[in-house]
Amino acid sequence: MVNQLARLTEISVTLNSTLEIKPLLQFIVQTATQVLDCEEASIMLYDEQRGELLFTASSNSTEELAQIPVPLEGSIAGTIFRENRAIFIADVEKDPRHFAQVGEQINFRPKTLLGVPMLMRDKVTGVLEGLNKRNGAFTQKDAYLLSIIASQAAVALNNARLHTEIQNAYDELSRVDKIKSDFMAIASHELRTPLGVILGYATFLKEDAQGELSSHADMVLTSALKLRSLVEEMTNMNLLRVGTVDLQKSPSIIQQIIARAYEEISSTAKAKGQTVAVDLPKQPLRVLVDPAKIERVFSNLLNNAVRFTPNGGKISIKTFVKNNEAWTQINDTGIGIPTAELKKIFQEFYQVEDHMTRRFGGMGLGLAIAKGIVDTHEGRIWAESEGVRMGSTFYVVLPVATQ
Repeated sequence: MVNQLARLTEISVTLNSTLEIKPLLQFIVQTATQVLDCEEASIMLYDEQRGELLFTASSNSTEELAQIPVPLEGSIAGTIFRENRAIFIADVEKDPRHFAQVGEQINFRPKTLLGVPMLMRDKVTGVLEGLNKRNGAFTQKDAYLLSIIASQAAVALNNARLHTEIQNAYDELSRVDKIKSDFMAIASHELRTPLGVILGYATFLKEDAQGELSSHADMVLTSALKLRSLVEEMTNMNLLRVGTVDLQKSPSIIQQIIARAYEEISSTAKAKGQTVAVDLPKQPLRVLVDPAKIERVFSNLLNNAVRFTPNGGKISIKTFVKNNEAWTQINDTGIGIPTAELKKIFQEFYQVEDHMTRRFGGMGLGLAIAKGIVDTHEGRIWAESEGVRMGSTFYVVLPVATQ
């Protein structure tokens, strides 16, 4: 008995460490054959869609038995499954429930049989059978040992299935992710040529046109420039995704970077009657960054602050040193961010507003690009907000240049 308990422990360890379904099935039936000292063992798992048991593995004839259906009514395995109990058969061929098709399929003559249900959280998921005891008849001790193996096997198979499902889901996500990257790369590339033509002609028309025609040309040019900005966002996002961003790092004064980003939004903020307070250190604060790309980060954040803050609102920009890092805090009195969305807003194409009813434009790439750029600089970026209509605060933390 001690040897058998040791064997069960060994079986348990192996079952819990195997996540490939085919090797796992073969290990179960081979183990059952050895423990019971019988000629054959087989597993039948319940197919919920078909409402039948399917032969899934056999110790000697896996290929021939694979996927043979066994009815729940009128079969020994079906009885074990339905009644959730072990069954001993001293002469299988004389039992009216014997499903002869299986033996005929593999040219195997069953004599004695022991079958037990496979339980997973009190739910029967299949049947494990041993056939033709080599010496004598199957005993209650055999049933006890086989039931332990069957229960361990049910758990192991469930874990293997979950692992396979997770892997399949991961593979599908990877495939979709690649499609998205390919789409952004192709779309941004294909749009550049016609967009360049439109911009060229729109600029030409705007310079030469007069009156109403000039106004129309101006609208075309403005729309084309907006489209070019979207194309650039797609290109930048794709470069970040594939890790091909070329950083030209140099010790740069962060006050100058923020000042250039502020210039981009100052006229829009003024037109909306917004107050922008800027609080930067008096002494030059150098950070080791690619200045053009970090300027893009602050431009995106400030554009968002202006866009999502109502007329007459307030925006503040503050930079300070903390723990040998340059912290920049951009605060606004705008629409705010629901707490549950604070981390999601940095995902690609994610927008808090529903795409069918949203009031604000954009593709939802600005913050994703900002995060990607900051991450490549080994910095940090995050948002804080007390909720809707409570304003937002964005933080960008970058390493201070040591030289």
